[in-house]
Amino acid sequence: MSNNDGKTHHARHSSRTPAAAAGSSGAARMASARKISRRTAELTQRMGASSRRGRQGHERRTACSFRGLSADRRGSRRKAASKRPLYIAVIAVASIAVVGALLVAHSFFGFLSSNQQQKTSVTAGQQVTVTIAEGTGGSEIAQMLADDGVISDASTFLSAAQKQNVDSEFKPGTYSFVTGSDVQNVIDRLIAGPNTSENSITVTEGLTLSQIANLVEQNLGISVADFTTQAKASNYVGDYPFLQGAVSSGSDTLEGYLYPKTYDFSGQSPTADTVIRAMLDQFQKEVASLDFATAEASLESGYGVTMSDYDVLTLASIIEREALTDEQRPKIASVFYNRLKIGMYLDSDATMGYVTGGDVSAEDLETDSPYNSYLHAGLPPTPICSPGLASIQSALSPSSTSYYYFWITSFEEVFSETYEEHQQAISAAQGS
Repeated sequence: MSNNDGKTHHARHSSRTPAAAAGSSGAARMASARKISRRTAELTQRMGASSRRGRQGHERRTACSFRGLSADRRGSRRKAASKRPLYIAVIAVASIAVVGALLVAHSFFGFLSSNQQQKTSVTAGQQVTVTIAEGTGGSEIAQMLADDGVISDASTFLSAAQKQNVDSEFKPGTYSFVTGSDVQNVIDRLIAGPNTSENSITVTEGLTLSQIANLVEQNLGISVADFTTQAKASNYVGDYPFLQGAVSSGSDTLEGYLYPKTYDFSGQSPTADTVIRAMLDQFQKEVASLDFATAEASLESGYGVTMSDYDVLTLASIIEREALTDEQRPKIASVFYNRLKIGMYLDSDATMGYVTGGDVSAEDLETDSPYNSYLHAGLPPTPICSPGLASIQSALSPSSTSYYYFWITSFEEVFSETYEEHQQAISAAQGS
């Protein structure tokens, strides 16, 4: 910035000039020189007057010159004063820019300081619960985890997930995390899915629709009545064509189709429809790779029985209730197909257990029910539970055996070709 005090200094000039001083000495000499002629004296006087007039003209010109110089200086000062607002405006703009830059820098470094404080304020080893809603993006998830102390830095976490191209694979739901967790461990957990039971339901293989309805009520707060009323095949056959068999059978039930799996509805407000659709979606996904048509043609050729998709699911549900291990399932399937081939009753306690809801007594086996496979030939009218994929695959591709009987307990399994062998196996097991 320049500094101008506005003062103008003028030089002082003497009013006495050398020409005036010379004129005074000339007059003195005329008075003392008496021998000079009158003519000479008059000439000298004329010359003196002329000299005085010349000096006066010079003084006037000099004064004008000084007045002109003073005016020029005043003009220069006026020009300088006219430029002063421009200088002030430029300085003001520059000052504002500097202040703005300082504010931005302060905010930036304040943000860094805040982030640093957040990083250092995380207390490791504490259990926290994080709920991720459906549709939450990777950056939002990263920030949520940072806010809850699961990770120390959101940008580092998001960068690692994007580098692995898995940020879009994070599953919604409720998670239990430990603060200060390793970034990769958190990424792996989010890909695997929720690890808490909050607002979730686990449907195990072999559960009936009624049992599933009770689980839904207990875990999701949806009443049994609402769930069972909604669980009709006719409500969903338009979206899920594989339900046509249930509708055509006249049973109109989703029994057998509510696929066994853990379903997490964290971050949602599920309804009976929401839950049912999730289970039907899973069923559709699980059986998508199975070739029902080819398998059914093979069953008809090998056993002389005609099986629809719905029949296969029904038999799979019986296999699910009878078997204890996956290795047993194809052999149990072969026993039932061998019986169907010769018109023999299935004689399965499991089908009557669907009616009793539990254990089956000798008296129960004398009860007339379409589910009593001791009294009625062929398959029961509907599936008796939700079978897993292994049972469905066994119903489509049974082992090739000559077995007609099996005896299975928690300790042993015996498959027999004749009734006599079967009785011996039971006697041996009871006598041991």
